[in-house]
Amino acid sequence: MHYKRILLKLSGEALMGERQYGIDPKRLAEYAEDIKKVVKKGIEVAIVIGGGNIFRGLAGASQGMDRVQGDHMGMLATVINGLALQSALEAVEVETRLQSAIKINEVAEPFIRRRAIRHLEKGRVVIFGGGTGNPYFTTDSAAVLRAIEIDADVILKGTRVDGIYTADPEKDKAATKFDSITFSDVLSKGLKVMDTTAFTLSQENELPIVVFDMNTRGNLMKIVSGENIGTVVNV
Repeated sequence: MHYKRILLKLSGEALMGERQYGIDPKRLAEYAEDIKKVVKKGIEVAIVIGGGNIFRGLAGASQGMDRVQGDHMGMLATVINGLALQSALEAVEVETRLQSAIKINEVAEPFIRRRAIRHLEKGRVVIFGGGTGNPYFTTDSAAVLRAIEIDADVILKGTRVDGIYTADPEKDKAATKFDSITFSDVLSKGLKVMDTTAFTLSQENELPIVVFDMNTRGNLMKIVSGENIGTVVNV
């Protein structure tokens, strides 16, 4: 296997599947099966999920809601998604722990770095909910922060496109895909991979990012096996 410990970043929108809102049980089940296959190969898996399928704090703020309140609502949305994914993983007999950055002890463990690492060492999947626990930070930032804290080898950012392109491939048919690219080239070309805070944190800690299509079954296994899937961002 190419990696020993990974941090998988999923967007909340990815959980919608073909729906316009909420959670698609079919998509959840597909993700759970793909993650199970990776875990059975001995890969330690941590996951951060966004909450955009339920609520996005920035969108609420743009409509007059207090930004801090909106971000707290978004954090709770990520916990809901974490519970849904935990349920799907346990349904296929993958031992899973949900840790939250905000105290919600009846629902999830508090985030404790050493406990999270111990869970991973025991072969459990650890889902990190609640973002960073602070407003004004995205779940991209939470993913990078947790990946650094648990000494992950890589961040695997699962999206609906199969990598990083010169332009938005859904809008520009002439856009070409990068197989690999440096952090500095991403910045100089103005490409959107993660928000600036998250991307800079990853760059400073020399933590590689792989952007790939999570919705194509088997892609996750191909990446951890060392196949050239998606786009690798490295130093």
